Amino acid sequence: MSVEHTDVAAYSFGLLEEQDRLEFESHLAGCESCAAELAELSAMADLFTGVDPVEPEQDEPEGAAIADLMHRRAAASRRRGLQRDFLAAAACLVLVGGGLAAGLTVAPGPAGQAAIAMSGQRHTASNAVTGARATVGLVAKAWGTQVTMDLAGVRGPLKCELVAVSRSGQRRVIAGWLVPQAGYGVAGHPGHLLLMGGTWIMRSDISRIDVNVVGGRTLVSISI
Repeated sequence: MSVEHTDVAAYSFGLLEEQDRLEFESHLAGCESCAAELAELSAMADLFTGVDPVEPEQDEPEGAAIADLMHRRAAASRRRGLQRDFLAAAACLVLVGGGLAAGLTVAPGPAGQAAIAMSGQRHTASNAVTGARATVGLVAKAWGTQVTMDLAGVRGPLKCELVAVSRSGQRRVIAGWLVPQAGYGVAGHPGHLLLMGGTWIMRSDISRIDVNVVGGRTLVSISI
């Protein structure tokens, strides 16, 4: 096969066949852009381990079905040589629950699923003006930082971003998602949004994590 830059997504999710994997690893050794993209995508490798929604939406695909869909779509794209088909399948997984990284709605309180997902050093903040409150869990990784967030007190519709800010002021979007009109962690819709992603900014260099409305205000800022 001819190694493509788009193979980085398939490689990150472990979907390349043995020969393809070896060829891509050879390509990766000399390609800085693929190495940088892999560092970000690697944040998703362990996100779904042991994590299931407390109460999935009625029409939401089950995790096993999504994984099966990804494998079948990836195999089909290989046969046809169309990498964009795999990327579309990956996007289906990435968008579960509304996040551009990985998201799900969980019941409020110390639910088992939330306890599993929220790992690492935790920091919490709230904003009395916007009503938003969030807890982030940070785990240092060789490629950067894995970030988990529990968000509540937000009504939609909104387009939001989770942003890591380094100590030098550099900003990096970790994830983006749509807040439905019902919102998260509010009266009538008590489920929180649990969202996971990653950034190449190292754990020791993160000064804060912001939850922003795209093109607008900051809902809540969590100092690290």
